[in-house]
Amino acid sequence: QVQLVESGGGLVQAGGSLRLSCAASGSIRRFNALGWFRQGPGKQRELVARIIRGGSTMYADSVKGRFTISRDNAKNTVYLQMNSLKPEDTAVYYCAAGDYRGVFVTDYWGQGTQVTVSS
Repeated sequence: QVQLVESGGGLVQAGGSLRLSCAASGSIRRFNALGWFRQGPGKQRELVARIIRGGSTMYADSVKGRFTISRDNAKNTVYLQMNSLKPEDTAVYYCAAGDYRGVFVTDYWGQGTQVTVSS
């Protein structure tokens, strides 16, 4: 069993930046895919970004050019650098880990971290 713990959320003004971190209790090398989801008020949970073994990344259209996902296998940590934040980025952000079979198959979730962007 692997535990994922997110950190780095908070309140930021529009145009600002935050970096989210997701620390795993064990090695993240075992996972073919790691990613970040978010769920805004009254919205469904959506995939924001994912990175697969080999380093290939994917981003939701709404965050392309503003967010960057990365992984540090030595630290068992996944990051989400968020720049040029907008009020519509306000959400609870969740880290996830799992497999990739053409789609991201999630096996583990973090507890979430709140990101609030003020206008």
